[in-house]
Amino acid sequence: MHPALVVAVLSTVLISVKAQGVTCDATSACPASAPCCSEFGYCGDDNFCLGGCNPLHSYSLTSCRSAPLCEDATHTFADNSRILSNSTYYDGNSSAYDWVVDKGAIFNTNSSGGELALVLTEDNGGTRLSSTKYLHYGTVTATLKTGRWAGVVTAFITMSDIKDEIDWEFPGTATTEAQTNYFWQGVVPLDTHGTTVKDLSDTYTNYHDYTIDWQPETLTFSIDGNVVRTIQQSDTVQDGVTTYPSTPSRIQLSLWPAGINSSAPGTVQWAGGMIDWSDPDYTSAGHFYALVKSVQIKCGDPQAPGENITSYVYGTNSSTDTPAIAFTNASTLINGAAGVYGEAVKVNGLLTVGLLVAALLVQFL
Repeated sequence: MHPALVVAVLSTVLISVKAQGVTCDATSACPASAPCCSEFGYCGDDNFCLGGCNPLHSYSLTSCRSAPLCEDATHTFADNSRILSNSTYYDGNSSAYDWVVDKGAIFNTNSSGGELALVLTEDNGGTRLSSTKYLHYGTVTATLKTGRWAGVVTAFITMSDIKDEIDWEFPGTATTEAQTNYFWQGVVPLDTHGTTVKDLSDTYTNYHDYTIDWQPETLTFSIDGNVVRTIQQSDTVQDGVTTYPSTPSRIQLSLWPAGINSSAPGTVQWAGGMIDWSDPDYTSAGHFYALVKSVQIKCGDPQAPGENITSYVYGTNSSTDTPAIAFTNASTLINGAAGVYGEAVKVNGLLTVGLLVAALLVQFL
């Protein structure tokens, strides 16, 4: 049976008129009239206050909706019923959906018990899927098949709202390789943290289990249960600052076009060259794709959440570079939260973890 494509609307669509033209960054926070700084650096309300909303660049630390609490889960894709195909309809209710399509298109192969296909076309700019719940340390494994085309990148990552990032990436035609990387607060280091794992069986033809084991003291990457890289948090200290991912993060799966005219030359080279839109695979199917069989999540919060805890929130700074993450029972909904954006959120004092945060965030575009 020919699979029906589910077309998603870009998450970058402006929802609020108040947000037009108002930008935010480390030196310019959002105003009270448009309090939430989106992941793309624009101020607004409503959907701007959900996943990716940067609390450090928003009107206040509590302007963004709190981040839905991690739950242990094994997500399989017998169908797409737990995926919201249009993220602009997402209201913060993580119980209704496990994933949202931020941009692009997906379909289900309806074979082998169900496989989720991420689609790239010349017009859609790629596909990105984000989890509705966050991970604050823990282990996540994605079982997937990558693309195999020059310029096309398959990615499985964790990304926090202040751009702590942990990556598995698979660029271009290198189907016997996998790359690992991590970033702290979006800062691109002079010396890359990236490494390459070689001599894998074909990642396009074969499913592999790619694991991120993210703990407060160590970050471990594994393939099919075999450890291929371990990073010690203690080894990431630079000028007295620990540049180690440490903030609640969404899990993201994507297929994106690196080999296009708008990409930097180094990005194109890294991805294996320009995309050939006349490739027989593309012309016969009408798209490039990557397949996801399952995603397994085991939460690793440093302390167990108490009763009635719903989410994570950024707490009051103890100093400029050390905001705190705490458990909270605050609403995650944009249409059901009490009070006014920017006012204090009641936080259960069951856990407060000091987290080092850069005073200035450098985003790599």
